[in-house]
Parts: sequence; C-alpha cells; structure tokens
Amino acid sequence: MTVTAATPQSTTPQPTEKTGARTAEAAEVITGARERIDALDDRIIGLVQERMAVSAVIQKERIASGGRRVNLSREMEVLAHYRDALGKPGTTLAMTLLELCRGKI
Repeated sequence: MTVTAATPQSTTPQPTEKTGARTAEAAEVITGARERIDALDDRIIGLVQERMAVSAVIQKERIASGGRRVNLSREMEVLAHYRDALGKPGTTLAMTLLELCRGKI
C-alpha cells in the first residue's frame, strides 16, 4: 500500500480572489484602478472638509451680521448645480454636502 502525502492547500489569497477578476492581468488592472480610486476618495474627503470650513466662515459672518444661519435660495442653487451636472443622484450628493456643511435644519 502506497501512501502519498497530501499537497498542502495554499492559504494565501490569489490576486484574482480579492478583485473578483478571472485572470492575473485583469486583477492587476483592477488593483491599480482601486488604488487610484482610493487616492481620489482621499482628495474628495479633503475637499469636503475644506468646503465645511469655508461654509462655517460664511455662516459665522451671516449670523454676526444679523442674518440667518442658512440661506435657502443659495442652497437651491447648489442643488440645481449638482443635479444639472450629475442628474438625480447629484441632488442626493448635494443634500449630503449641505447637511455636512450646515447641519440639519
């Protein structure tokens, strides 16, 4: 009776498993593109934080001058701008940005 040793299964994930790709070449492209998306997301987050800071300055000056914290006509302009550029999902994105920058009304 001949006994052969079992071949150990690799526990290291293959590049295609992490990306969902079926080839190493596609996995490489996807990995590179995801790195670019991560970098873009970091830039977007930084820009949102910058927008929040600028909005805080505007709100502070508006309130100090006796005005309201929120200017609804300006918010409508922002919503229209995002909707025109990105369609209906742009409105949702703009609403999220406005909420981040001024809080809920």
